[in-house]
Amino acid sequence: MTRVEIEYCVPCGMLNRARDVSEAVLRQFGESIDEVALVTGDDGVFVVRADGETIFDATDDAYDVDEIVRGVRPHVDERT
Repeated sequence: MTRVEIEYCVPCGMLNRARDVSEAVLRQFGESIDEVALVTGDDGVFVVRADGETIFDATDDAYDVDEIVRGVRPHVDERT
């Protein structure tokens, strides 16, 4: 099963954004994933990884929750 990690910048106030992504992933995939982890960081970091592979990096990609969820999909072993 899949582990999704959302690393976000605490001083930048990106908790809401991280929470939005985690909720969208959980809403879409529910019990098909093992874990969605919020990982604190700094220096403007906002990176989403699925099973260690970077799905989204704010330094390279435009923020789009739906696009991030689509990036997670290939890593999910859905059993429904």
